[in-house]
Amino acid sequence: MRAKIFGGLVCLVAVALIGLPAIAADDDGDKPKFKTKQVMKEAFKGPLLKKVAGGDGSAEDAKKLHAMLVALSKNEPPRGEEESWKELTGALVKAGKAAVEGDADASAMLKKASNCKACHSKHKPS
Repeated sequence: MRAKIFGGLVCLVAVALIGLPAIAADDDGDKPKFKTKQVMKEAFKGPLLKKVAGGDGSAEDAKKLHAMLVALSKNEPPRGEEESWKELTGALVKAGKAAVEGDADASAMLKKASNCKACHSKHKPS
């Protein structure tokens, strides 16, 4: 019984830690600066994410990408569970922050976190 309770607590803490970067990354208020469609168009379909993840983006590009990813994490998921949305967008925010800070692993983090199918299979509206 204790093992089940301990395991449940460990899972709860892990979920909280995964979602924490998305919550703590931006203190500008609760209203997102960019809508999901705008982030998809400018960052994912446009060149912004590819430039930053490829190492060709400027510091300004990294800051804009990070701001867009933070806004994305604050938007409500078009469909699917909010917990999954927070987990997926939290990874994007963490990777974007690493890019802003000049972390050497930022490129790999962005490429891994920006897996379109992982998010679209759960959250893209029909």
